[in-house]
Amino acid sequence: MKTIQLTLIATFMTVFMGSAQNTSVFFSKSDAFFKAHVKNGRVDYKSVNNDTSELDGLLEMAKGISVSSDKPNDYQAFWINAYNLAVIKGVTNHYPLKSPLDVGGFFDKTKYELGGTSITLNDIENKMLRAKFPKEPRFHFVLVCGGLGCPPIIASAYKPTTLDAQLSKQTKRALNDPNFIRVDKNKVKISQIFEWYKGDFEHDGDVVDFINTYKTETLPENAKVSYYPYDWTLNETK
Repeated sequence: MKTIQLTLIATFMTVFMGSAQNTSVFFSKSDAFFKAHVKNGRVDYKSVNNDTSELDGLLEMAKGISVSSDKPNDYQAFWINAYNLAVIKGVTNHYPLKSPLDVGGFFDKTKYELGGTSITLNDIENKMLRAKFPKEPRFHFVLVCGGLGCPPIIASAYKPTTLDAQLSKQTKRALNDPNFIRVDKNKVKISQIFEWYKGDFEHDGDVVDFINTYKTETLPENAKVSYYPYDWTLNETK
């Protein structure tokens, strides 16, 4: 019996250590990929499309990785990177194109084998992330949908050890971008992200309160807020 128990423990440790190692390699290789193919908040889809082996290798690796929401930083970092990589894969599968919306079912029909399951982009965002962490609105500033209306993609991977700082940095970057939050005296135009996911930003006040938490120059008290149309033009490097 003791021999069986020791064998089971050894097997568990081997599987556990192997999974942790694969996850670490995934973050490292994803980081190298984003550094090579992202510039000034946009993706060089042409270069990726010319040789998809690096991207395909990352997605193949992500297919077998198992993460648990019990370790939220590992879990969130994995699914954020997986989402951004899958968007790039979805674009290159149909490249060249002018917008991800040119592809029917881009977000809600096309499935990817990631994290041990078959999943759409919408499911990653809404089921894997928003549903499990309903009080984390910063996801909206790191999940990059492939359109210019999204906050810019960064030239690095999201990693468990730096995740909180990265989430805050990208949120501040977006909310202090005059193209993202457009202020003209007391008239303020904001992204439709705040309209579509309004409830995500109202846990500790209203949408303006959330914006002012991260904005260097806060919005006027009498601000008249409206939404500008979302730009689905492909976020491609020029």
